[in-house]
Amino acid sequence: MYNYLLMLYYLLVGLYLIVCLLLLLVVLMQQGKGGDMASAFGGGGSSQTAFGARAGATVLTRATTVLGALFMIGAIFLGIYGQKGPGSVLSGVKGPAAPAQVPVAPAQPGK
Repeated sequence: MYNYLLMLYYLLVGLYLIVCLLLLLVVLMQQGKGGDMASAFGGGGSSQTAFGARAGATVLTRATTVLGALFMIGAIFLGIYGQKGPGSVLSGVKGPAAPAQVPVAPAQPGK
């Protein structure tokens, strides 16, 4: 039973890595919208908004949305599924050793 759970975990990690790589590629393939910033601050082109004209949703923007959602859901799921019980990071570490107790001699009367 344990082998199947471990194999499922590594399969999910592999799928998560594929989602991460696809998200990276889709974001890098999109056209930047920062080229018209100069016109927003005094240059011509008053028909555009501050961050460029609003274009319709393309295949790349929809893919970015879907892959971004899968990225966040996968991160949360793998974070919960990958826990090894209710322990903490320091659950197997011993603390510092207690200092040795030095016996105190009782006070002698008369001195």
